Amino acid sequence: MIDAKTLLATRRSVSIPGLQAPGPSEAELGEILSAASRVPDHGKLAPWRFILFRGAAAPAIGRALADLAERREGPLSDARRAFEEARFTRAPLVVGVVSTAKPHFKIPEWEQVLSAGAATMNLIHAAHARGYAANWITEWVAYDEDAKALMGIAPEEKIVGFVYIGTASEVPSDRPRPDLAAVVSDAPMPAGV
Repeated sequence: MIDAKTLLATRRSVSIPGLQAPGPSEAELGEILSAASRVPDHGKLAPWRFILFRGAAAPAIGRALADLAERREGPLSDARRAFEEARFTRAPLVVGVVSTAKPHFKIPEWEQVLSAGAATMNLIHAAHARGYAANWITEWVAYDEDAKALMGIAPEEKIVGFVYIGTASEVPSDRPRPDLAAVVSDAPMPAGV
């Protein structure tokens, strides 16, 4: 397991085509999901849930999404149909993170959404800590109500993202990161102080 300092300094998104088998074992997956759940959660609402796209369901949902796209757009090219059908089989494991945020008398919805985002990032860090690579995406299926229904996601729920997890086929390269001077500032002194 990677120490925390190295983990945070070395985490990279790996392109989905660069994710290959093996993926996490059942025991590792349990550890990864447990770690993903250890996030700030005002009110202990657990305002998120995880959907595992694997096994026979993954290609079946892909075929259903391809059919949905074709009903909307007309005949799909062979390449587009193949892409949609393989949507959830492009990595050994795909985890959908769903925000279940809703009005609450005490906890603002925004805080619940942030908790779901934190769960997603913890999921990625937990996978990386165990030697796996990941990529967090959304794409059209995250914003389409009919596609959400095919995946068992209620209209009032929102997809935070799909996290593709596998073993990196090569060492990932880094990308430019923000210059801290451009994104960090001291709080201003209030007027009249």
